[in-house]
Amino acid sequence: MFGFVHLYNGQEAVSTGFIKLLKKEDYVVSTYRDHVHALSKGVPAREVMSELFGKATGCCRGQGGSMHMFSKEYNLLGGFAFIGEGIPVATGAAFSSKYRREVLKEPGADEVTLAFFGDGTCNNGQFYECLNMAALWKLPIVFVVENNLWAIGMSHLRATSDPQIWKKGPAFGMPGVHVDGMDVLKVREVAKEAIERARRGEGPTLVECETYRFRGHSLADPDELRDPAEKAHYAGRDPITAFKKYLFDNKLASEQELKAIDKKIDELLDDAIEFADESPLPPRSQLLENVFADPKGFGIGPDGKYRCEDPKFTQGTAHV
Repeated sequence: MFGFVHLYNGQEAVSTGFIKLLKKEDYVVSTYRDHVHALSKGVPAREVMSELFGKATGCCRGQGGSMHMFSKEYNLLGGFAFIGEGIPVATGAAFSSKYRREVLKEPGADEVTLAFFGDGTCNNGQFYECLNMAALWKLPIVFVVENNLWAIGMSHLRATSDPQIWKKGPAFGMPGVHVDGMDVLKVREVAKEAIERARRGEGPTLVECETYRFRGHSLADPDELRDPAEKAHYAGRDPITAFKKYLFDNKLASEQELKAIDKKIDELLDDAIEFADESPLPPRSQLLENVFADPKGFGIGPDGKYRCEDPKFTQGTAHV
């Protein structure tokens, strides 16, 4: 699948290490590399693939596309294409959890929010504003930096005064942790502590996961700026290959068992692709849905018209 699809190859340990520790009620806010975050959160492969295909059976009915996965059912609060714009949304979700628990006294309102973003985002203002607000109010949120060392074609080392992002946490009064983002077990260990801390009401954590993307920024990127030696170094640390070796070395799984898992995944993918391919395109009537709010008395419909019921306005029907 070509074009502006931003693959997650090489970063899988981060999504798996964090999201698989969550409850269904917990929230995840993602970036434009949201496909794996969606799958990790439980969004069915059929819905994810259909959204990539732009079909009506996708998790956003084909209107979100590859960079804007969203699922109300699984509390995936969106993939955000502009860097940093998801962090305030995640902070708001964490605030709502705290408010429901401490003000409304709702039983079981202990949801944790994970905010995923990249190293390039950490030079933007909303990142610092939200760290400050989350620490000030002790919000149940974990800020997860997927530092793959490159912001499109800009090297992380050339873009920031201090490349150690985790240090920015203590500056705002929260723990800052650095972890090998290519090791799913190390990520899981750090994630477990950060999530439990948030759920206990002890506030946010900033976790920097040092990882690497194996492909260009998107599939439209020829990836000519990165040093081939750098790419080869990180390719040798593939998190999936490394975890497979760990399982073998510790006699936790056999080659036959892993082949059975691979076969199951292939079947799941084939089914998702076939389902997406056969699914209908969004109907024309869907075009203006979820675009405009529906103020009381206007009744904006899928035909792109509103019907005014308030005598203060012109009677009849008009085009929006």
